[in-house]
Amino acid sequence: MKKQILLFLAGITLALTATAQTVNQQSGWAAWFHSQKFSKKTGLHFDFQVRSADDLEYVRNILIRPGFTYFINDKLNATVGYALIITDEPNREALTESRIWEQFIVTYKLGKIPLTHRFRLEQRFINQANGDDAFSQRLRYFFRSVIPLQKQNTPAFSKGAFVALQNEVFLSIQNQPNGYLFDQNRLYLAAGYRLNPKMDLEAGYLNQSIKGAAVNTNNNIFQIALYTRF
Repeated sequence: MKKQILLFLAGITLALTATAQTVNQQSGWAAWFHSQKFSKKTGLHFDFQVRSADDLEYVRNILIRPGFTYFINDKLNATVGYALIITDEPNREALTESRIWEQFIVTYKLGKIPLTHRFRLEQRFINQANGDDAFSQRLRYFFRSVIPLQKQNTPAFSKGAFVALQNEVFLSIQNQPNGYLFDQNRLYLAAGYRLNPKMDLEAGYLNQSIKGAAVNTNNNIFQIALYTRF
């Protein structure tokens, strides 16, 4: 656990110690995360996200990410999938990025608190404004904890209010678009409500700290998210 906390803090430290000029933005994200089991061992992952430009001026990004999941056991699963990201900016054609991605998730409990660790590798095929395509690979480490705010009468958290805390570090490990290993960090704190064992609704603040080639970006984001599990 000590090592995990150090990794968590390392991501925040990297984000806060950037020395280049920083641009501050405020935006909004809406997301739907879904997992669907076909059998004890197989299932589907899907998420759909809409992200605004600065000051909610327009929709900048649309992300569609399906994947096929294999459940090794109740605590371990692996997924391979595809992602399409559409980026729109004023006075130019929308750009697209295609990704092939692989991930491994570990879940367990520390006392009564559930913890999730996710390791994701992405192969990114990025359409650029000059018409060329660029390729890079990125490694992501994600940590999340959902803490119920009231005593549960069942072994698993099935209903009620909760607080969610998560952090994700992004590292470009091949052909860095910004010229650095560190790409970005996302720190998130949210309040939510579990409607039933299969559905959560949450809203919170996400700080996205992006390392740019010349200018860094600090994005203050209000996010609302729906989680479904069937």
